[in-house]
Amino acid sequence: MTKLSVNINKVALMRNARGGNLPDLIQVAKDCEQFGAEGITVHPRPDQRHVRYSDIPALRAVVQTEFNIEGNPTRDFLDLVLANPPHQCTLVPDSPQQLTSDAGWDTIAHADFLKSVIAELKSRQIRVSLFVDPIADMVVGAKNCGADRIEFYTGPFAAQFETDPAAAVAPYTHAAAVAKEAGIGINAGHDLNLQNLQYFKAHCPELLEVSIGHALIADALYFGLSATIKMYRQQLL
Repeated sequence: MTKLSVNINKVALMRNARGGNLPDLIQVAKDCEQFGAEGITVHPRPDQRHVRYSDIPALRAVVQTEFNIEGNPTRDFLDLVLANPPHQCTLVPDSPQQLTSDAGWDTIAHADFLKSVIAELKSRQIRVSLFVDPIADMVVGAKNCGADRIEFYTGPFAAQFETDPAAAVAPYTHAAAVAKEAGIGINAGHDLNLQNLQYFKAHCPELLEVSIGHALIADALYFGLSATIKMYRQQLL
């Protein structure tokens, strides 16, 4: 079964909007696990508009499943991760100005930089995943850089899914086969939801983990957090 990691950035965004501690991010992380989440994902950005750097030690102390920290590997980000080693660090090439992550690494052009960063993280026994587009060369490049896993950027799949599901998923199925041949694990995340998740999983059978935040938290407004997590896990059976 593919694991569900719940990204709680949107919970932090709601908290930050009023300047207090409602909702309580730490309690929500604990509740997500109690409700069936098999991991907690956070993406602390330099402007700290979502999860803040100061949240990370408290989250690391309470998360009992898999703790996954995503982000652009600036020096400040790497120091934060190394000081609070998670189970997995997902490296994402997003700039501070981006609203959300919308492209994967060029694992060939940035190979030297990525090799250095990955080696530093793995020296602390942190599993490393690289955010990539479903392109065979980028997948092989991630393996050559020393990454343990890739995380497919699934935004284009979600955008095309309603009009042509087969065409939308085809690049991912091919890239997943390349990943399997290369011996690198597969994660996925971005715009996956209750409508498209099961289809994506069926066409990427080697999928180990999905990280879902925006859609899951939006669905929880209607269904409640506990029911929503169960609904997402059902899609991954």
